[in-house]
This record gives sequence, C-alpha cells and structure tokens, in this order.
Amino acid sequence: MDESEPLLGGRLEERRANSRCRWSLCTPNMDPRVVEDLRRRLKYFFMNPCQKYKARGRKPWKLMLQILKIALITAQLVSFGLSNEMMVTFKDENLMTFRHLFLKGYQDHQLGGHVLHTKSDVYDHICYIIDRYINLQNLTVGNLAYERVDGEYTPLLVCQEFYRNSNIDPGNETFYIDPHIETDCFSIYPVLSLDNGTLATPLNFSLDFRRLLSVNIYFTLKTINLQTVRHHELPDCYVFHVVITFDNHAHSGGIKVGVGNDVTINECRDWNVEGTSGKNDYLLLFFDSVVILACFTSLILCVRSVINGIHLQFEFNTFFHAYYNKIVTMSDRMEFVNGWYILIIFSDTLTIAGSTLKIGIQTKFMTSYDECSILLGTATMMVWVGVIRYLGFFKKYNILILTLRAAFPNVIRFCCCAAMIYLGYCFCGWIVLGPYHDKFRTFDKVTECLFSLINGDDMYATFLKMPDNGYMVWLFSRLYLYSFISLFIYMVLSLFIALITDTYETIKHHQQEKVLVSELQAFIAECRDEPESGRYQTDEEPLSCFLLSCFCCRCRKKI
Repeated sequence: MDESEPLLGGRLEERRANSRCRWSLCTPNMDPRVVEDLRRRLKYFFMNPCQKYKARGRKPWKLMLQILKIALITAQLVSFGLSNEMMVTFKDENLMTFRHLFLKGYQDHQLGGHVLHTKSDVYDHICYIIDRYINLQNLTVGNLAYERVDGEYTPLLVCQEFYRNSNIDPGNETFYIDPHIETDCFSIYPVLSLDNGTLATPLNFSLDFRRLLSVNIYFTLKTINLQTVRHHELPDCYVFHVVITFDNHAHSGGIKVGVGNDVTINECRDWNVEGTSGKNDYLLLFFDSVVILACFTSLILCVRSVINGIHLQFEFNTFFHAYYNKIVTMSDRMEFVNGWYILIIFSDTLTIAGSTLKIGIQTKFMTSYDECSILLGTATMMVWVGVIRYLGFFKKYNILILTLRAAFPNVIRFCCCAAMIYLGYCFCGWIVLGPYHDKFRTFDKVTECLFSLINGDDMYATFLKMPDNGYMVWLFSRLYLYSFISLFIYMVLSLFIALITDTYETIKHHQQEKVLVSELQAFIAECRDEPESGRYQTDEEPLSCFLLSCFCCRCRKKI
C-alpha cells in the first residue's frame, strides 16, 4: 500500500518511533490467528492486480476490462464525433447561407455587425427579404424548400413591436411614453406571388421609428443533409425556423440586423438509398450494444469492489474498537473507499446513457446530438484519466497521484482565498471598464479576460484597446491592470506552484525513508507474508464470525 498524506513534523517523529511496537502491545487474551487473518485480508485488499494474481491466482478481470473499454469507448466517440461534426457544420453553413441570401449587402466578418442608419435602408431591407423569400427556388443552389402543413404552405410573418403610445420631442427635451408593448403582424404566402417573382399586391405597411422596438421576420425552410450518405449513414431531414431581427431597442440611430435559426432534426418520411442493405447500421448498433454490455459489467464489478471495501472497513473499525478501544480516523476509513472505482462507476453510467442516446440517434428515434456528445465526451475523458490508477502501481509513476491527492485539500483552501480577490477584480472591471472595453462588456467576458491575463495571454492587446476618452478612466484602467497582473502572476500563481512543489518534496522524502504515515498502514505492515507465500489461498472468515470473535474477546478482557 502506498503512502497517501504528508505528516506534520511532531506527529511524524512520534509515529515513526511508535509504529514498530504499537501493534505488539496486545492483550494476553487476544487470539493471534484472528489478528493475523485480518492483517492478511487487509494486505490482500490493498494489493495491485498483479500481486493479487500471485497471491490467489485470480485473473485481473477488471484491469483487462478497463483496457478493453478504453479501445471500445474511444472508437465509439470517434465514430460519433465525425457524425456530430457533419451535423454541426451543416447547420452553421446553412445559417451563413441565410445571411447571404436574405441580408442585402452582407459581408463575412463585417466589423460592427450589419447596421442600418436610414429609414429607406430599413424599408429596402424588409422588401429585399420578402422578395428573396418569394424567389428562393430560383436563387438558391441548395435543397431548400418551403414548409407545408396539411398541404398548405406556411407563411412568412413580418411583425413589428412598438410602444403603445408616445410623444417624443428631443428639441424641447420633453417626452411622453406608454411603456406597454404592442405587436402588429402580417403574413405573406409563397403561392400568392406572380409568375415573374413579385407580389400580387404591393406591400402597405409603415414604421413609426420613434416608437419602434424591433421588426422580426419569421419563416420556415426545410432541407435534407445528404452528405451523410458518403459515410454510410441515413440522411436526416432538417427544419430551419429562421428569424431575422431588426433591433431598435437602443434608439441610438442604428438598427442592428441579425439572423438566427432554430433547427429541428427529424427522420425523413420516405427514403431509399440505392445499393445499401443496412448492414453497416446493424454493425454500429451491435458495436454500441457491446459497449453498453462492457460498461455494465465494469459497473457491476466496481460496485461490488466498493461494497467489499465498505464491509472490510466496518470489520477493521469494529476490531479497533474491540481490542484497542480506539476509533479509526477518517483518513484511514477513506482508504477503504477507492476513489478510482467511484470514477469508473460514474464514467460507466455516462457511457451507458450516451450509448443509449447514440442508438436512438442512429435509429432516428431522437436527435439529441448535443446531449449525447456531452455524455460520451465526459465518459471518454474519465476513462483515460482512470488509466493513471494502473500507472500508479509503478513507484516512479505513483508519485504524481500521491502528490495530487495530498495537495488537493490545501489547493482547494488556497483557491477559495484567491477566488475572493479574483471575483473582486471581476466585479470592479465589469462596472468601471465595461462601458469602454469590449473584453469587459459582460461579467463572463471579464472572467475570461482576467484568466487569460493570469496565463500571460493577450496582455498588450488588452492595454491597447482601452480608449483614452477620459483621463480618469484611462488612469484607473492602467492601475487596475498593472495591480492585477502583478498580484496574480508574481504572487498568487507563484504561491500556488510553491504549494504543489512543497507537497511533492514531502511525498518524495516519505518514499525515500519509507515512513508509515497512518495507523492502518502500520497495522498492515506487521504482516510479513509475501504474495507468493501461499498464505492467501485460505478462505476468508465470514463477517459475522469475525465480529463474534471480536466481541467475545472484548468480553473476556472486561471480565
């Protein structure tokens, strides 16, 4: 069993002096066979899979299963990742297509977004969108089509939101406004257009820009993602609910125009792919079923190991209380709860849920791509992190695990203290610099910007983009940025690294001197039986027999 925590100076010397004789001070009435049996069972419990194989000849099924899971889950994630990438790319490319089709004069990566400043531009853009929608079939190079419900086309809706009543006179600095918002809409059906692609009746609508809040244009288009055929997957049918927004909430003289879409993915009603037999689909379903079976088996084995550890912890605690009238420390109790097994259990649960969603996506019963990718991605990350457990069986690799485990409590306490200072800078930067700097515009942007500064990223650009409109704000921004960078890079980050380094040196010192750092380890160290000795081949005593022996011995000691 490996050392897990560093000791303080005084307690360390005391334990080193007492660990050799502590367990030999037993009462004369103690049954030595019970004690040796418990030591042997504890030592076997904390052995690695190779040592357990030498001790009892039991094959390391969990180890082999985890290695198999790594290959299966990684292959499954790669397969689903390619499919998910095609889906996301298809949605993004269609959104870009809508912007080029329906926004007049749109350019990619346009600085400041698409903004209109004159009334005529607003009317021209609305008419332009309607005209492009009517002539969509003659314009687009894609497989876009109008939506039909019960055999009828769904209309394009033009809705304007405005204040109910207002009288605004900036010249006299007077205004009257009713803040209640009203909505007015009218519909345009594609079938109402003439053969030459114009409306049968001219549009008759007007906008009161002093009361206007926004103009929203809604329409629905449908298409099919055919690129999945090349990857032996059935194409999905997409429904794009497009909304084009003319935002005038600020009333600042510029109306921002944006395009958004809400995508619904459905199974196509009738499909036929020539030359396909569906064999690849069955193989993928079979592969996902194998992954679920492997994860379920791993889940059962790990749950059983955790339960056995809890039972053995209960036995050791009862033994300690019966023979030595002591309470086992919480750190020793937690040694019986293997955190790696908890991680594997959680990973298996996520993999089973994600594989189930993946089967539903492949069979076209559901389209939860985002949920499935999160579940499978997190599960795969945990599976690969779990490999560190098996590297920990080697002494030179194990020091990383011991350092992380020993430093974790101090790191959490240190981060809590540092977080108070960090949040203070975040709120200050958001309130003071937000109106003047894009990177401080919202609170989440502030946290990301300051975290980047801690890591030394984009420092000069952050200083450079601060406008010098007001001397007070400019001077405050310099003091704010210089103090934050100096405090967190030169002090907080250095202390954080020193905390990890100190723990590493302590663990390394303990490994070199082989100091026993817990009562549990000192008790197990009294067992001198090697895994190859054959002493571990005997059957373990039942829990009830062991407890009965403990309490009987306890009663004899009291008499």
